[in-house]
Amino acid sequence: MDAVQETPLRILAIAPYEAMKDALRQAAEAYPTLRLDAFTGDLQEGVEIVRQVDAMDYDAILSRGGTAELIRPVTDLPVVEIPVSVYDVLRTIKLSENYTDQCAIVGFPGVTENAHILCNLLRKEIPIQTVKDSQSAERTLEELNSRGIHTVICDMVTHRIARSKGLNALLITSGESSLHQALQDAMEQGATFRRVRSENLILRSIVSQDSRLSVVFDENQDVVFSSGPNVTQEAIALMRKKIPSLRNEEEILSYHQVGSTLHTITAASFHAHGKRYALFRDQPGQISLRSSRPGIRANDQAECEHLFMGSFFSVSGSLGELEQRLTPLAASRQPVMIVGEEGTGKEQIARVLYLRSPYKNHPLVTVDAARLNDKTWDFLLENPGSPLAGHGTAVFFQHLEEAPAQHQQTLLSLIEDTGLERRLWLLFSCDLKEHMPMHDFFRELSLRQSPMTLHLPTLRSRRDEIPALASLYLGSLNVELNKQVAGFDPGALEMLIRYDWPGNYTQFKHVLHELAVLTNGLYISNVDVADLLAHERRQYRLPLDAAEAPSFAGLTLAEINQRVVRQALAQNNGNQSLTARQLDISRTTLWRMLNTAEGFQKKKEE
Repeated sequence: MDAVQETPLRILAIAPYEAMKDALRQAAEAYPTLRLDAFTGDLQEGVEIVRQVDAMDYDAILSRGGTAELIRPVTDLPVVEIPVSVYDVLRTIKLSENYTDQCAIVGFPGVTENAHILCNLLRKEIPIQTVKDSQSAERTLEELNSRGIHTVICDMVTHRIARSKGLNALLITSGESSLHQALQDAMEQGATFRRVRSENLILRSIVSQDSRLSVVFDENQDVVFSSGPNVTQEAIALMRKKIPSLRNEEEILSYHQVGSTLHTITAASFHAHGKRYALFRDQPGQISLRSSRPGIRANDQAECEHLFMGSFFSVSGSLGELEQRLTPLAASRQPVMIVGEEGTGKEQIARVLYLRSPYKNHPLVTVDAARLNDKTWDFLLENPGSPLAGHGTAVFFQHLEEAPAQHQQTLLSLIEDTGLERRLWLLFSCDLKEHMPMHDFFRELSLRQSPMTLHLPTLRSRRDEIPALASLYLGSLNVELNKQVAGFDPGALEMLIRYDWPGNYTQFKHVLHELAVLTNGLYISNVDVADLLAHERRQYRLPLDAAEAPSFAGLTLAEINQRVVRQALAQNNGNQSLTARQLDISRTTLWRMLNTAEGFQKKKEE
């Protein structure tokens, strides 16, 4: 057997989202004769990755759905599609059951074919729409929205478009068995392709049309390729220092700052013609670091979209009844006061208003009065370079109740004396607890400026929506954390509904994230919810509501022991030695009690 046949199979994987890339790498560890290079890219992004790397140095390409279809015309390599199994579709439908509104299934044929089979077997009346590209996906979503269907179960292409249109979207993820099947198919086809391939092609067209800075080094650390004219010697020297860290074909990630912008550098090694090369890519950060004055920052339209898309409001579609008021307020050009409790998302709502306003082509300036020092206040109120001296921009004021009284009065006078509300679009946020009076400054501001007022609802006022919000956010966490959580044990969701949520959506997002991290099975347990809410009550100094605590009915002895141990651990801030002494047991017994219950739980799930 010659040297080419003895080398491991090389597979290039283009994953539609980051968590699948990590899952593919983990699954590939089970195949010692396989070397997998995984990247994240959807549709045209995936096509560009294939064009930019030395694709001919691989034996096969792995991708999914519409991205796989777009890649096939641009390469001679076999393209193996990562399947979406019936079980993958079933798991996502199960996750959507807490959402009361009608939903539809939208995706490429690999998704909808299994969806038809599954809905026929389950006798479920769910509209199923097949799309062939992003344009048809956009038209389909608009048509569903016009019919009053605002929730979709979908693939990655449709998921991104649905999120941009404000629709609720649950992404169908490929499970572990689907990934292993795809890897085995890719290895089989790759081995066949290698046998018939007569020669290796040289490295070509790496990131030739990519906006990112890319540099390729050979084994002597000499530059053999660079993507643009702005490759500085400083950047070359920085990359060269990291070449020794590239081992075992693993990608590394690092950061460096150039001026006011944070750059992300990814690096990985690859082989061509038996030689080893190092590929570096430099991506400028999406979030600017340009503000040099504490408490004042400016974000452009792209940055605000990026920040909002990662928020709980975007992920869960939790704007609710606010949706009807936001667009008219954004078009009014009148000052707006956003009123709500802690954690109700006042800053994210300000971003939504900005993104829907005529001011979105200019930066959104945020002034956080809690972080301003006297020098910055002087700049803001008196300097000709202050954002308050400009025209045609949106300015969002936070935490003005924490500003010194003299600065509050100076700001009010500046607004009145200079006609500030005619030159700028003014947004204010006001922290206001339920049944508490408004701060004196905001009462005076309301009397003197008469801003439009937008009251944000608390989470406890929307208890009936908590199951739907939880399901939608868990769907996003499954993608982010590479999890397959399908829902809650009986009683766990009821505890979340009954809890008061003093931290509102911010606290809710934190709790769900922690529960998803802790959960190893398909369902979040009563014990985990009870323990975490008990901890949250202590953090917010709330009394323990006995009605919310689950009973021991239906629990095994090991599960009861585990709950007692977890509560003791929480009381002792995770100190196992102190907990063991308190319970009068050894640390070994403590460890065994925790892990025995987890083993029982896994067997029950199996």
